[in-house]
Amino acid sequence: MRKRVLAGILAVIMAGSIMTGCAGTKKTENKSSVSGENKNKSTSEKVELTIWAGKEDRDYIKTVSENFISEHKSEADIIIKHTDMVEGECRSNLLGDVLKGADVYTTTDGDISAIAAGGAADPIEDAETVKAENLEAASNAVTVNNTMYGYPITADNGYFLYYNKKYLNSNDVKSLEKILSVAAKNNKKFAMDWTSGWYLYSFYGQTGLKVGLNRDGVTNYCDWDSKNKSIKGIDVAKALIKIGKNKGFVNTTDWLGGIKKGKVIACVSGIWDEAAIKKMYGKNYAAAKLPTYNCNGKKVQMSTYFGYKMLGVNPYSKNKEWAHKFARYISNEENQKLRFEMRGQGPSNINAGKSDEVKKSQAVQAILEQSKWSELQRLGGNFWTPATKLGTAFANDSVKGDLQKYLDKTVAQIKASVVQ
Repeated sequence: MRKRVLAGILAVIMAGSIMTGCAGTKKTENKSSVSGENKNKSTSEKVELTIWAGKEDRDYIKTVSENFISEHKSEADIIIKHTDMVEGECRSNLLGDVLKGADVYTTTDGDISAIAAGGAADPIEDAETVKAENLEAASNAVTVNNTMYGYPITADNGYFLYYNKKYLNSNDVKSLEKILSVAAKNNKKFAMDWTSGWYLYSFYGQTGLKVGLNRDGVTNYCDWDSKNKSIKGIDVAKALIKIGKNKGFVNTTDWLGGIKKGKVIACVSGIWDEAAIKKMYGKNYAAAKLPTYNCNGKKVQMSTYFGYKMLGVNPYSKNKEWAHKFARYISNEENQKLRFEMRGQGPSNINAGKSDEVKKSQAVQAILEQSKWSELQRLGGNFWTPATKLGTAFANDSVKGDLQKYLDKTVAQIKASVVQ
């Protein structure tokens, strides 16, 4: 990703009317203002906070900010500014100049350790209460060396199966071979992106073959070429090459386009695609955990990397106490329910996850079920390019020469201490 702050909205909450305008010469920022002025006090504390969050969160952040200001109007005159920031770019922007970073920022479990190590995450004071309110795994994901460095806000960053009930029933989708058979028979496709190591991992996660980050925080360990385990690296490779040749399979990043054209009847994706897929499949929309696949005569449950989003507080914030109050407020039960209603994101808050609205979401229930076969993504940079080449080779059946040697070479690149 490009290491930059995306140009976007600055939601400035402070006056009784809404105003829009532009600011800056290098980027355009929309501004809106709502009053937080306290007219009942002769003097009032002035508090200005900034928050980095995705552009998709604009309306949500605006609503929550207005509510926060209203609830604290007797204590302070509060201004809250929202700047668009892709969660995956937060770390580089924050560590690049923490003094210019937001007071509150949205990030992921994969980055919080580096942010904390870089001195850009302030420990939270009410850790035990926050832990009690959220899923244990979500709390663990924001904990570094027994210290909690943020407030969990979502528990849904993984992938699962979407499918069309016109062609597939709930029993069919338990097996990838059955899905492929039905798709091929109807001249349709099961779609998945094998150019991404994030998705390719799904076939390895429950095989006993491992990949992950070493203690140095830079290099990887990997045995996807193992010859000694009950399921060998070459077993998985042959299984994927076979799937890749199946007429019911397509390796693509554009499953939405395939669904729109009526060609894709099942795909692997995440909760971010729920609204679009639900609209296109209509009454035939359904979601479920990932299926099993056949690997050298064994049924292997497909896995997912599972992740969490959280709010961090900048330790250099001029209003650190208020920044914690605001982050805590956004992450509470009611606002996680509101996040689900407005953004469709699965809550990490235990009580919010038990709400009727969340229980009705097939996508949320699918990812929660899939989380039983998941792990946190902890990978060094050298994983991604070799994994892309590996998945592409499997999908295209383009491995030349000895397959084992090809796997050995790929694993060596993944484990390398420098970019190959």
